[in-house]
Amino acid sequence: MKMFKRSAWVAAGLAFALALPVQAETQRWVGAWSSAQLAPDAKNSLAPEAYPNATLRQVVRVSIGGDTLRIKLSNLFGTQPLTIAAARIAVSAAPATARIDPVTDRPLTFSASARVTIPAGGEIWSDPVKLKVEPLAHLAISLHYPAAPSVQTGHPGSRATSYVLTGDHTAATDLPGAKTADRWFQIASIDVVSEEASAIVAFGDSITDGYGVQPNTNLRWTDGLIERLKGKNIAVLNLGIGGNRVLADGLGPSGVSRFDRDVLSQSGVTHLILLEGVNDLGVLNRDQSQDAQTNARMAKDLISAYAGMVAKARAKGIKAIGATILPYSGSAYYHPPAEAEAARQTINAWIRAPGNFDAVIDWDAVLRDPARPTYLLPAYDNDGLHPNMAGYKAMADAIPLSLFESR
Repeated sequence: MKMFKRSAWVAAGLAFALALPVQAETQRWVGAWSSAQLAPDAKNSLAPEAYPNATLRQVVRVSIGGDTLRIKLSNLFGTQPLTIAAARIAVSAAPATARIDPVTDRPLTFSASARVTIPAGGEIWSDPVKLKVEPLAHLAISLHYPAAPSVQTGHPGSRATSYVLTGDHTAATDLPGAKTADRWFQIASIDVVSEEASAIVAFGDSITDGYGVQPNTNLRWTDGLIERLKGKNIAVLNLGIGGNRVLADGLGPSGVSRFDRDVLSQSGVTHLILLEGVNDLGVLNRDQSQDAQTNARMAKDLISAYAGMVAKARAKGIKAIGATILPYSGSAYYHPPAEAEAARQTINAWIRAPGNFDAVIDWDAVLRDPARPTYLLPAYDNDGLHPNMAGYKAMADAIPLSLFESR
């Protein structure tokens, strides 16, 4: 009889334990904000002495809203475990400041603990947080560090100001006297619970990351798309990295090596916009122009990489949208020879060809100068390589929203 009771108790306990994950899985998470992680160089890092016993407050803008959210912290490039002693999230009171709305301030916990240690090379999600967040809201994430990371993990191209102040001020309404840095560190993603929302991943280099956009202005092409999609419950996740290449590591991991993490692992992603490859062509010819055969081989390798990404996306039910590489003959940095331009044309022809992608955004056609088609139109040109603010707006405005009506 005792054995029967014990077995029944074990069975009931097991059934209860199994029920918990199933219940948790009924929550459907969708990405509301994300950024690509890398190990920043010295000029894009915080001074190691700035970390011990310091609060870092960082501001982000979410695409979509919700009532429940979670935050992913990253120690992806750290070589030692990283401890965060306290973490909180609140709605920003003014996006270009460290001020928060104290009524919205919430503690972040990790497996019910306020303190978390992220393994070397690891990332971790917070527990769900009840907080009403409106679409396009700015959120402030505050982290308290006992010590500096072994190797910093973050995103230099934040185009947003972060605030560092000695002591645990994670719950403070403001951080007077804080030092500032236009960088993000340790914050990788914010998800919201939604049954209806979906997410678009914008995957690329500095043109997606927003080169030339001033901090706290939200003028990237992805920002323009976010604003056009407001009310449609579709998020735009910017996974661009300035200087990034498809085939080789450099400024951040290569596109092919980070694709699974930065695209396929995003919550609720249904669409991918891929704009990357100009740095592969440019670096190939930057110091010394290469011959036609070498450039043609680069084009072939890039096309092969695109095809692999498209296949991976399709296997996950993600609609893959290819974007043509913009003209860059006016770039003093890359000064492309005719052989590199021929490779760009080969790549763009493949992107435009039916069936290679599920849809195409022809930004080459939108931004090129009709009088000099290998150059950006002067009205859209920042430096011969990157669009200016009018160019980014033109990119956002040129995207047919009908692309996102179905997968």
